[in-house]
Amino acid sequence: MGKILDNILSYREMCDIENVQTMQRGMNFRMNPSYSVFLMSQKSNAPYSDKIYDDGITIEYEGHDSAKNYIADPKIHDQPEKLPSGKPTQNGLFIKAVNAYKEKLSEPEIVKVYEKIKEGIWSLKGYFDLIDYKVVNDGRRNVFRYILKLSDKVENFDNNDLRLTHTRLIPSEVKKDVWKRDRGKCVLCGETKNLHFDHDLPFAKGGTSLLVNNVRLLCLKCNLKKSDKIE
Repeated sequence: MGKILDNILSYREMCDIENVQTMQRGMNFRMNPSYSVFLMSQKSNAPYSDKIYDDGITIEYEGHDSAKNYIADPKIHDQPEKLPSGKPTQNGLFIKAVNAYKEKLSEPEIVKVYEKIKEGIWSLKGYFDLIDYKVVNDGRRNVFRYILKLSDKVENFDNNDLRLTHTRLIPSEVKKDVWKRDRGKCVLCGETKNLHFDHDLPFAKGGTSLLVNNVRLLCLKCNLKKSDKIE
């Protein structure tokens, strides 16, 4: 099973990592030649319905609407697979990737997922395999939902020596409460940079991702020190 990263980044740091000035779209097919990028949010006011399954390693990510320069009110129209020109939208590009995988024509598309914790603060959740999609009626229109599972291929895309021991996604509400409780600082040394969400008791030893009291903020240095002590 792959590893979840949960690095904490500012919006600027996230853009710099992806070598772009801004990240205006939530869906970014092949932003990097080796992977695509999704920006997700589970906040109550988020424009799309993204969620984490109970297995802790699967994400359901909602596709995106038509651009406002094509339709006055995108929220009342089905999410598009193609532009008026006939070219594929971002939805269409990811659907094509899923179909190629299901027809055994290619490996699953690797998607790097960032999650919005609060304004200007993001968490790098890790790398996921895009394995399926479905069309769902949300009561007003049809939307796409993409299914992603934590990838085993993370080592091929990340040069960071830090490999956290848990393999379950920490819910967004837990992250938000931990960030507020720990005041955006490492709980051991007070560092405000290179932070990570860390399990006090590692998942592999029975710790949970679901409770605020088992998750804390650690900086890279303190996290590595902790890792050295885990037998």
